[in-house]
Amino acid sequence: MVSTATLASWAIAGLATAGVIIRPMRWPEWIWAVAGAALLVLFGLMPVGAAGAAVAKGLDVYLFLIGMMLLSETARAHGAFDWIDATAVNAAKGSRPRLFLLVYATGVVVTTFMSNDATAVVLTPAVFAAAKKAKADPLPLLFACALIANAASFVLPISNPANLVLYGGKMPPLGQWLGSFALPSIASIVVTFAVLRWMERSRIAGDCACDVEREPLTTGGKLSIAAIVATAALLLIVSALDKELGLPTAIAGILTALIVSAAARASPLSLARHVSWGVLPLVAGLFVLVEALDRTGVIAMVAGWLRAASADPVRAAAASGTILAFVCNLMNNLPAGLVAATAIGQAHPPRLVTDALLIGVDLGPNLSVTGSLATILWLQVIRREGEDVGFFTFLKVGVVAMPLALFAALGARLLLG
Repeated sequence: MVSTATLASWAIAGLATAGVIIRPMRWPEWIWAVAGAALLVLFGLMPVGAAGAAVAKGLDVYLFLIGMMLLSETARAHGAFDWIDATAVNAAKGSRPRLFLLVYATGVVVTTFMSNDATAVVLTPAVFAAAKKAKADPLPLLFACALIANAASFVLPISNPANLVLYGGKMPPLGQWLGSFALPSIASIVVTFAVLRWMERSRIAGDCACDVEREPLTTGGKLSIAAIVATAALLLIVSALDKELGLPTAIAGILTALIVSAAARASPLSLARHVSWGVLPLVAGLFVLVEALDRTGVIAMVAGWLRAASADPVRAAAASGTILAFVCNLMNNLPAGLVAATAIGQAHPPRLVTDALLIGVDLGPNLSVTGSLATILWLQVIRREGEDVGFFTFLKVGVVAMPLALFAALGARLLLG
């Protein structure tokens, strides 16, 4: 029989997760995650030491996020993304379909080398501005930002913080990663593009403005782009050496912010004020909530199912990746990824199953606006720009794009064996 303490822990974890997704009273997501973690400790459902240990598990993730957020904000503040998008508008040469392709391709690059959160938070407003300059319907371009942020998020280990979460900060070597995910990533990117291009064909058709004014790239913008390229190269090397990515990313982000600010004779504090620091307590709170689920036996049950299913790795991979992809939209992919990561640590399933779970965690959120932190951030950004996409408007696209891309990506991974 389930104890009262266990039921209370489940209730608090469930309500806190719902708060993160729904944001009652429009309070920030981190408040709900931290409140849930605090209630678990306050009611004696989790010892303070256990909560602290759960928070400490996320150190590499926090460092990674700090570095990426500083890199992104530095590039945004110094006009690097505005310059890139003005370049894309002019390169479209008056063609909306070509502009859509260029925006999508830019999203692939940004997601691959900077993370899906960078695409959602930094690239999206720049794309909206580019759409206004081009006098094109912004919605297909905004959808491109949202969907590619997830569809390309397993090209590299650095493409999504959820990758760090699922592997517990211990990433596979780069060569092994590319062997597992290069083909599935291509399948995911191509299928998502084809579906979105077809579904938005009426809005994409026609001409758009060209030869829009492009501000010269400032010294700070040039340094920001150079720093992003250098950081991407650094992280590829670190990943290839099978080292943790968090500290190198944080150092790169901090140094970039300091150097670029000094070159521009600006205070780095102004950059720091615009960074979404709330994501750090959000992740910390979610680590505590997942620890609570682990202590009540929920994750042990998931791990038991994984062990039993892994007798047939191909079937287990297909089933677990698909189930997790849809579950992400019920509880957000960050806590879902944390649960999966803990279960993997207990069950030690075949690599094929773990890889399928990662594809589900990364790609599943393209179904709905509740699926990932990146999509939630994207929704906040477009609302600030005067646009809005309702749950069912996004679902109308996602219910076609996500399952087809998931089928293609999982199929490609299963073919590799």
